[in-house]
Amino acid sequence: MITLNLLHPIESIPIQTWKFNSEPVIRIGRSGDNDVILYSSVVSRYHAELHRHSQYWEIVNIGANGTYINDQQIDSERVHNGMIIRLATAGPKLQILLDGSEAITPSLRDIVPAKPTSPDNLTSSTAPTLPTDDRPTVKSQK
Repeated sequence: MITLNLLHPIESIPIQTWKFNSEPVIRIGRSGDNDVILYSSVVSRYHAELHRHSQYWEIVNIGANGTYINDQQIDSERVHNGMIIRLATAGPKLQILLDGSEAITPSLRDIVPAKPTSPDNLTSSTAPTLPTDDRPTVKSQK
């Protein structure tokens, strides 16, 4: 399941929610035939789409005013659980929540466990180092 929360522009709390279970594409925009309809002059009639892939969702911008993540305009981006998108530079914000296996972020899914570190396998690249310049070191006072 995927949930979209329209966030309050000041308090960043959900003011409207949409839930979808099995739709392959979710359309977002101002037009009445979208799945998520947002009445804002900066939102395009057909602004963005969420595409379901086998293991993840993708957000795709199709609007003239752009779709933004962290103030960066995107064409398409893999969706991460909890991500917030903004429609247009000063438009409404939507939080995307994923359930189940879709909620695992790619960064967690692709991590390879590191070797445990013991004193025997420390190398110069993994051993802690001290500053080599003349900066003073700080000692805690108790």
